[in-house]
Amino acid sequence: MLTDEVKQSIQAAYRQLLEKYAFTPRHGQRRMIAEITNSLAQLDNEELPPPICVVEAGTGTGKTLAYLLAVLPLARSLQKKVVLTTATVALQEQVINKDLPDVVAGCDLQFSYAMAKGRGRYLCLSRLDSVLRSNESLDAIMDLYGEEVDIPDASARQLYQRMLDEISSGKWEGDRDEWQEPIKDTQWRPVTVDNTQCMGARCAHFSQCFFYKARESVHKVDCIVSNHDLLLSDLALGGGVILPDPQDTIYIIDEAHHLPFKSNNHFAAFTRLKASMGWLQQCEKAVVRLSNEMPIAGQVSAARRQESLSGLLRQILDGLQQALLFAEQIAEEADQADSYGNRTQHTFKLGVVPEALRDLSSQLESQYARLFNELTELLDELKQLADEGIDLALRLQAEQWFPVLGNFAARAEGALKLWLSFARADTENSAPRARWLTITDFDQVRDFSLSSSPVLAASDLRSALWDNCAGAVLTSATLSALGNFDVLAMRSGLPDHTRYLSIPSPFDFRNNARFIVPRMQCEPNESEKHTAYIINALPKILSPTSAALMLFSSRRQMLDVMQELPKEWRDRVLCQDDYQKAQLLKYHRQRVDQGQGSIIFGLASFAEGVDLPGKYCTHVLIAKIPFAVPNDPVELTLSDWLEQQGKNPFMVLAVPEAAFRLVQACGRLLRNETDTGTITLFDERIVNKFYGKAILESLPPYHRELLQQTFSG
Repeated sequence: MLTDEVKQSIQAAYRQLLEKYAFTPRHGQRRMIAEITNSLAQLDNEELPPPICVVEAGTGTGKTLAYLLAVLPLARSLQKKVVLTTATVALQEQVINKDLPDVVAGCDLQFSYAMAKGRGRYLCLSRLDSVLRSNESLDAIMDLYGEEVDIPDASARQLYQRMLDEISSGKWEGDRDEWQEPIKDTQWRPVTVDNTQCMGARCAHFSQCFFYKARESVHKVDCIVSNHDLLLSDLALGGGVILPDPQDTIYIIDEAHHLPFKSNNHFAAFTRLKASMGWLQQCEKAVVRLSNEMPIAGQVSAARRQESLSGLLRQILDGLQQALLFAEQIAEEADQADSYGNRTQHTFKLGVVPEALRDLSSQLESQYARLFNELTELLDELKQLADEGIDLALRLQAEQWFPVLGNFAARAEGALKLWLSFARADTENSAPRARWLTITDFDQVRDFSLSSSPVLAASDLRSALWDNCAGAVLTSATLSALGNFDVLAMRSGLPDHTRYLSIPSPFDFRNNARFIVPRMQCEPNESEKHTAYIINALPKILSPTSAALMLFSSRRQMLDVMQELPKEWRDRVLCQDDYQKAQLLKYHRQRVDQGQGSIIFGLASFAEGVDLPGKYCTHVLIAKIPFAVPNDPVELTLSDWLEQQGKNPFMVLAVPEAAFRLVQACGRLLRNETDTGTITLFDERIVNKFYGKAILESLPPYHRELLQQTFSG
């Protein structure tokens, strides 16, 4: 129930913030606040399903302030937690470092907040202690990680000693993101753990553990800022393990268009056949070494356990050898295999694998289940020894061994999920899982990978989130496609009672931006002509001092265009392959500030989340309508399934999502109400194809100049 007290609290806070920061009242922002509060008004009615609200808020709406003001007072009145998740670190940091502090400082709303991070962002004191204790035994244990962990060299040990000094002086609390300089993954990996390698309360350092201290503080606050991956990890564990219980939580999911794809990745499974054979051999070495060094017996003798595990590992290795033969046969006989770079890929039609491979998968599933259980028992015994052992040296040794076996157990569990997926038939009348084989050649070494993924996140999100949460708000600048939310609803499994609202951007698109489609007399599938046209056109479209963003759908075309540009233009290009994203954007701004020309060449990742306001980007150039990559196994399987349902996958899926991505790409131009500039799309299909016209009409109302000029001269 939305009480008068809550309404007045929201209204008063909004007035105070407008006055404090001299904000201009925005109609769209007020609409968003009203829609969210009205949607969540029935949140405490147990007879109704959890309220779900989807708000597409165009750039310039002020959506972050809107959802904070709408949700936080209501959540406090109902004694609910708020979990705010984003897809990108940039937005997460903006919310925690600017937006939330501004709200607290600018109005009378009283609430606490904190950022939640995964375990891997925190240093493990036990691991730090281990790597600083230089001895041959430890190095041998570390070596059992194989490719996972490099044994620290002298320079790394100096870094770890500095870390210990900073911790001892109270200047650092083990957060990787707060260390004084960037830490390489190879340096960080030896001093952190995942959930399978952590002893939890049994660890000697538990009372000082940075991760558990952070988790404890997070559960005490009103609003938790997190990311989609951590949310999905919590839901996969049943909810309420890492984050608060879903039934007591209102979720604000910003950048919500990422959630279904993140969910698919999270619930996917993968194994490399030859690499698996390598770590299984490492696992056997570890078991032998552990049996010799540690007094672990449990219910069976060390010798019997070693014999049992060795026999099981040999069975699995034999099974993997058979799987390799199947993979080689499939690769040779497959009619449909996509080759790109150093990989060849075969997608199983509708996710159906050959019967012989399915039978073998069932066998491997059973064997990996046994292996996982055996390793889990060993881990439990190591925990017990670390907790109850009288001999301090043995307790420390147990702590050293635990992450090694935890790593192997995690690998076994991952492989188990893959073979389980390949062994089971999909449920009738529901979308199948995508299953595919990838052949990778690297440094004259060939390996075969098997992968499996949901094609729709609908069932996972529906059962874990939409049906169990107190309420949820999904928002982003772009969520609809072709004027509706059908694709989002299909991919995310949003319930029928979901409320939708689209708030247009307040920008003056018609007067501030031109949308140009030049006459090219070729289509993007005529790759040589299309690329040559772009190479010829760029020096004629742009001035030597232009600040521009050129977006490609193909890395090959991006590199071809860059290599064939005249040298003076090539020197103005900053290519995403040459720099990290943040560094590239920094160099671009520096060039523009110095009055130099600068052109960013980027792929799909630069079509969203890139904020270059004003003079930093006055021209966005787009190579072609951004249709999805045609050889993606998940999208191929989903398209085949839609076709099986009597639907046209091109119109149901490909066209709407291309329209969605084009709107995002065009959105890189106008970032503030005063921005002006030009968008050039090198793709006549948007004018002369029937589907192109539907895509064109879904764009903001830019001033259009269609097929009026050519740059072929």
